[in-house]
Formats: sequence, structure tokens, C-alpha cells
Amino acid sequence: MKKIGFSGTLDPITNGHMWVIGEARSIADEVIVFLSQNSTKQPRFSAEERRAIVLESCAERQWDNVQVLIVKSDYTARVARKHGVDYLIRGIRSTADFDYENLIQQTNVEVIGGAKTLFVMPPRDLGSVSSSFVKALEGPVGWNWTTKKFVPGPAYRAWITSWLHKEWQALFPGDTEWFARLTGADAYGGATRHYHNLDHLVHGLAEIRAWAANTGAAARDADLVRAAFWFHDAHYGHEPSAISNEEASARLWLGSGLEPDAARAEEVATLIRATDHLQGGDVAHPLKDILLGVDLAILGQNEEVYGHYMRGIRAEYGHVPEERYGEQRARVLEHLRGKAYGGTLYADPWFSEQYNEPAIVNMTREIAQLA
Repeated sequence: MKKIGFSGTLDPITNGHMWVIGEARSIADEVIVFLSQNSTKQPRFSAEERRAIVLESCAERQWDNVQVLIVKSDYTARVARKHGVDYLIRGIRSTADFDYENLIQQTNVEVIGGAKTLFVMPPRDLGSVSSSFVKALEGPVGWNWTTKKFVPGPAYRAWITSWLHKEWQALFPGDTEWFARLTGADAYGGATRHYHNLDHLVHGLAEIRAWAANTGAAARDADLVRAAFWFHDAHYGHEPSAISNEEASARLWLGSGLEPDAARAEEVATLIRATDHLQGGDVAHPLKDILLGVDLAILGQNEEVYGHYMRGIRAEYGHVPEERYGEQRARVLEHLRGKAYGGTLYADPWFSEQYNEPAIVNMTREIAQLA
């Protein structure tokens, strides 16, 4: 078969969609993805953005025989025929899917005179994956790690960047320059950021949202913590420096001009400095324990997420020899575990209740692995 088509809104494209495209590639020389632009729907991404995401996802897998066309105000099956496509391919996950797709197929052929449809059955692990399913996961703490399992890398990066942009605009309306800078290659979006990256930002901001919702925190307090978290690892390097990463990040914040109120700006800088193990102990602020709880919440996540964190930290210290890393990492973990045993790892009661016991389990496991 020379050409085969695949159609959908693809907002976002999922690993299930990618599997169907892969099946199409196995039976045709060329695959055309027909991307629906439906004025009655309100997609997260524009048609052009979705097209770019699909192409990048295919390029990541080195699929060079896939093209993407946007369908506007026309039937996909009819557009497919115009482009020399005699068959569309669709994934069938259930009998309900089959009944629906079979009706569409009959309409395409008998009413519209368009391309016919081939049906394929996805593997069990992709049987429940759809765009609506994935989008429904957004929001709670850890949602980003859950959704990462179901979408290709480019779709995931676009999704969390979009989510972060909404969070940023709620805090700093109208700013685009600093958002682009913080999420870009020189900060959290950097290639060497294996843990202190965009995932870390998403997780922390979700933790702040959960803390504020469950404790009735004042909006002003939540916004101060959010601003501090956005900047707390803005500068993150391993090279010797006269000032710490946290101090450099605090100064970056103060120089941003994002907060016109000097007193509030200084409060945020104080909170950023509280995350510095060299000077944090001398920092006093009513919200200090909250920001530290957010930053250390990763220690109390489930085993799978903690494993990602553990590997990410190791990658960020890839320049450190294995034996030396093991010794230093074990020393840090033993110190933190000791604080957890003493009930002081999370000084804020809400974070302590959520994460103290799981953190002990996770750190004990990692210490044993390092040994």
C-alpha cells in the first residue's frame, strides 16, 4: 500500500495514537496524519501547535515518512481521497469504539464517498489511553509523572510548559520575558537539568496548591511561596563560585523587577535564601517551613517517582566518581533520615503528616542501594 491516513484532534497526541501511526507505517510507504481543526471544540493547543508536536514526536522516533495536514471545514475521509489515500486507520479499544467507528466508516464510504477504514487493536497497556483520559489526570500532586507515561516526549514538554504558563500568568500577569527565561535552556529547561528541571517546577507548584487548599492559607502567603519556588533553583551550577546557587537565584529575583513592592520582593528573596543549607539556618520567615516542605516533598513520593528523582540527582552529579558520589550521597541521606526520625525533616505539620514516613522508607532503601 502506498499511502494510509490517520485522523484525529490529537490534543494531545498520546502513545496510543503513536502506536496506531506506527502500525500504519508497517503497512504503507507513507502516512498522512489528518489533524482536525474543529471550531466547536476548545483544544489546549492550536492546530499549528498540534501539528508541530506530532511532527516532533515522529522525528524523535526517526519516522521520516509521516506528514501532517490540517483539515479545515471539510470531511477528513474526503480530504484523504483528494490526497491519494484510499484507507484511513483507526485504533479500536472496545466494542463501543467499534460500533462508533463502524458507523463513521459507513458514512465516509457510502455518504461522503471518501476513504475506507482499517481497524487495528492496540496492546493491552494502551487500551485505555486517550486524549480525554490523559487530560483528566491534570492537577493533583504528581500529575505530571503520571501523564508522562502516556504521551510522547514532545507532547509532554508542550503540555507542562502550557500548564506552567498559566500558573505564571496568574502570578505575574502580562510577563513573557521572565517566563521564557526561567523555562528556557539557561534555567529549568536546560539539558543538564535532570532533576532541578521543569518537572520539579510542576511538582512544587502542585504541592503549594495542595497545601494552600488543605490548610486554608491566605492567598498572599501562597503567592509569596510560589514566587520563591519559581526562582529558588533558577541558578543551578556545580562550578566554584563566591556565592551559592540560592544566593545567585535570590539576586536574580531581586533584579527581575517582577514585584514592585520592595518589602514583598525582599520577603521572596528571604524565602529563596532559606533553601540554602549554608545560610538557611539563619533565615527567619513565617513561611520558611512551607517552602522547605515543598522542596523536600520529593523525598516522600511513591517508589517509582522517588526512583526518577534518585536517578536524576545522580545524573546531575555525573561528573562525580561513583565511589565518591556514593559516600557523599549516603552522608546527606543519613543526615536527612535522622531529621525524619526526630520529626524535624518537615517542620510544617501538614507536610510532615503527608511525607515523613514515606521519606524514611525511601531514604533507607537508597542508603542500602548505595552501600
